[in-house]
Amino acid sequence: MNIFRLAGDMTHLASILVLLLKIHTIKSCAGVSLKTQELYFLVFVTRYLDLFTHFISLYNTIMKLIYLGSAFSIIWYIRHHKLVRRSYDKDQDTFPGYFLILVSFALAVFVHEKLTFKEVMWTFSLYLEAVAILPQLVLLQRTRNIDNLTGQYIFLLGSYRALYILNWIYRYLSEQRSIHWIRVIQTLLYADFFYYYIQSWRKNVKLELPA
Repeated sequence: MNIFRLAGDMTHLASILVLLLKIHTIKSCAGVSLKTQELYFLVFVTRYLDLFTHFISLYNTIMKLIYLGSAFSIIWYIRHHKLVRRSYDKDQDTFPGYFLILVSFALAVFVHEKLTFKEVMWTFSLYLEAVAILPQLVLLQRTRNIDNLTGQYIFLLGSYRALYILNWIYRYLSEQRSIHWIRVIQTLLYADFFYYYIQSWRKNVKLELPA
């Protein structure tokens, strides 16, 4: 554990809380991609296969449970809550998530550190997490109507990835741990959103992405 990983974890947690606050308080999931949320849930399920078999620390176990539970809750709200589900824009949320799953799994099968089921699934979760945000970004670009809480959610999610890059750089320098190239690509996907988010904040105007 180091300060960059802790800050990254807390930023990730903050992004989840912001999204749950939007959905639970406003009773709306407008601008939120169900496909992205389902992909993140799959990421957590395949990454935490050792949840009940390999204890690392209480902190680690609690964070895993939070990620799994919150992802499931968000999906349940969007799919089944009688008010929230009405605001889901299914017609615009059409990015082919299955394609991301297939490509990520194929990469994991051929590019991994060790050929075991758990290792391949962990590697698959890395690749899928790197691109899971794409349906969300495409949805926002199509609708162009981004409320403050949705914008904050994406910004915090991207900040979490940026902090984790600093975490891996720190671990490389102090522990000689390798830096996963996929994590860098994952963060770069947020670059365009970061630019427009910061511009809207500086000019004090509503956040809009170009079509």
